[in-house]
Amino acid sequence: MVTAYVDPSCPFAWITSRWLMEVAKMRPLTLRFEVMSLAVINEHRDLEPWYREFNDRAWGPARVCVAAAAQHGSAALARLYPALGRRIHDAGDKDFDSVVPLALAEAGLPADLADAAHRSDLDPQMRASTAHAQQLVGEDLGTPTVVVDDVAFFGPVLTSIPRGEEAVRVFDGARLLAGCRAFSELKRARSDGLTFA
Repeated sequence: MVTAYVDPSCPFAWITSRWLMEVAKMRPLTLRFEVMSLAVINEHRDLEPWYREFNDRAWGPARVCVAAAAQHGSAALARLYPALGRRIHDAGDKDFDSVVPLALAEAGLPADLADAAHRSDLDPQMRASTAHAQQLVGEDLGTPTVVVDDVAFFGPVLTSIPRGEEAVRVFDGARLLAGCRAFSELKRARSDGLTFA
């Protein structure tokens, strides 16, 4: 079982999820998604204006994902999250009010779930899911968080999607490092833009 804690607005979570979907084509693994909200994580932080705006807008799609999972189960979220990601990240459509209904239709979910984007009644569930992910990986970390064999880690943060055998090698490497209790961090500067193809 592999669990990916993701925020539908986060491009890095989208790339990581696409990498895991690639691995799932080549390895017998069950992949499931849970919501880890950037809006919740950054709610009380002092942020650059552009990033504050991003986080304020991120509430909507995350709320819809929480509503879909709460009302229709984890399989519904497994259909909805990729439908949102293809539109928001691959197609670059940041008009969430138009993206959400299209993604719901593609995922075979009721159109009225779109209303959750502008309601706060599911926020306690979103906060609980986010807090659980942070318990697993650490409060100063965020999305994407991946759990493999009950071992949680932040990332990997990728700028493009590893494919084929490379995807499996990255998975095996991340799993190996995450399984070492002494391992804490491996990082380098990002020099390339993001590639979703």
